[in-house]
Formats: sequence, C-alpha cells, structure tokens
Amino acid sequence: MALTPDTITTKPRIAIVFPGQGAQAVGMTAELSEIYPQIRDTFAEASTALGEDLWAICQDEDKLNQTQYTQPALLAASIAIWRILQEKLTEANITPCYLAGHSLGEYSALCASGVLSFADAIQLVHKRGQLMQEAVAGIDTAMAAVLGLEDSRVETLCEQATEHVDDAIVNAANFNSPGQVVISGNALGVAAVIDKVQNTGKKAIPLKVSVPSHCALMEPASQALAEALAAINFDQATIPVIQNRHARVETSSPSIKQALTEQLSEAVLWSKTMQELADKQINILIECGSGNVLSNLAKRQAQPITSYPTDKPARLDKLMEALS
Repeated sequence: MALTPDTITTKPRIAIVFPGQGAQAVGMTAELSEIYPQIRDTFAEASTALGEDLWAICQDEDKLNQTQYTQPALLAASIAIWRILQEKLTEANITPCYLAGHSLGEYSALCASGVLSFADAIQLVHKRGQLMQEAVAGIDTAMAAVLGLEDSRVETLCEQATEHVDDAIVNAANFNSPGQVVISGNALGVAAVIDKVQNTGKKAIPLKVSVPSHCALMEPASQALAEALAAINFDQATIPVIQNRHARVETSSPSIKQALTEQLSEAVLWSKTMQELADKQINILIECGSGNVLSNLAKRQAQPITSYPTDKPARLDKLMEALS
C-alpha cells in the first residue's frame, strides 16, 4: 500500500528518480528560477561546458526538440533542481537511499551521485544525442506506446514482425509499467506491431520522437558511445544508482560504463527498477527534473510508491511539507 503524507515517518526511505527524453518542455524550470538562483547558475555552467546558451535553447521549441540539445537541456534542468533539493534534504537531515534515471535520466543520476562531473555529463549527453541522430540518418523511424498487453506478449509481437515482415526492425524499448511498453524501430517494423496490437483489441499510440531509442538501430551509436565513455573519468558513487540495463546497482567504473553503452540499444527496465526500489522498502519517490512523467508511472506499478514531482515551486513546497 502506498504511503500518504499522513503516514510518512520522520526518517522516510527516499529514492530520487530523474526523467528522460520526452519530459522536456519550453520554459522548463522558469518558475523555479524566479526563486532559486541555483537554476540560472546551473544553466550558465552547462552553457559554458556546451559552448552554447542552453537557457536560450530551452525557450526555442524547435531547437529544444533536437536530440543533441534535448539531452543536455534535460540534464541541466534535473541537476539544477537536484542542487536545490540537496540543500533542502540536508537541512531536514534526510539522505536519499538510491538514485535512478529513466534512459537519459540515468546520466543525471550518475552526475548527482558524483560518478560524473557536471561538465563531463553535459558534453557526454550532447555527444550521445548526436550519435543517436547520426545512427538513423536517412532511415524512416518510429516509436509507439503499447497499452494493455503483458510485457512478454509485446516482445513476441516484435519478434514476429521482425521475422515475417521484410526489412522490419522493431524492439520493445521501454518497460514503463504493467500494461505500458514502448516499442522502437524503423517505421515498417513499428507499423507492423501496431497492426498486430490493434488486432488484439488493445491500443498502440504513435509517439512524436526524433530518434528511435533502445532498439537495434542504435547499435552503431552504442559502439561510438563506448569510445566516448572510455575517455571520461568516473568516480565512486556517493549514493547508489540503479541502472537501466539490468535494474541493479553497478559499482565498478567499467561495469557502469558497460551498462551505459548497452543501455542505448537495449530496453529500459523501468518497471523492474521500480520493483527493486519497492523491495528495498523505499516509501517516497522524488522526481527530480522537468514534468511528472515518472510520478505518474509510479502510480501504475505493481507496488505503487508515493511520488512527488519538483519542477515547480508549489510542487517542491508540497514535497517539503510532507517530509517535515
């Protein structure tokens, strides 16, 4: 049973989760920036690392939705909020037990945990976005959310489409919650699965995305990302990070980098990650970044965890009121 603010203990077991691509919004964190100087300071730091005005990019919808800018913008937003949240939690004498991030959000989690420096993280996800875009240049691609089918059934439909439709490429990309799986691949493969899903009487909703994440089409980008990761120094985590690849904590630098490399072309095991947190007796989830996508997913898990988004002053105040 999910806890309510009335039943939160004075020492709750907290996990912080960081959203991934798709959570971006024009003007994200603008309301917070009017109260907390950490927002603009963090974006200024990110802009220096990137060599472009990232705050201005966040006000430009066309540019913000280009993958190579979406990724550093979301990471900057998450770390800016994390810096505010970190101060508030320290004042309340509360230490998070675990961190996790959905896809791109894993880089925010690793940065927040001290594994990655902020400058390295910004440059790395910018490069990641470029590699992803280059990997599918000239290819007609797609993603779709499949609703109402078991995970294994969606995987089977993807396998059938790949085997029986010429030139089809499609994989289960995100296992987000029970009954919600995102598929990814070329347009031919995704369309074939959508048809199969509709024949079962369930829904498949096409998603507006610029690149098809977490599928076989990303293998060239994954190989190039491994080279970029090899050149970056990783430190020990101050807070354990549950990574997407196997929904577990990796402790050595090589294993963390390997999980990041494989993550690009393999599925995000978000439901499994949420179950892992529930099994570890986490009773409060804090979404640190733009929007409330992960808070909504938390409600749909097999063991829901009370979750609080933090991207607006009122939401941040609500969280701290509950924790107090």
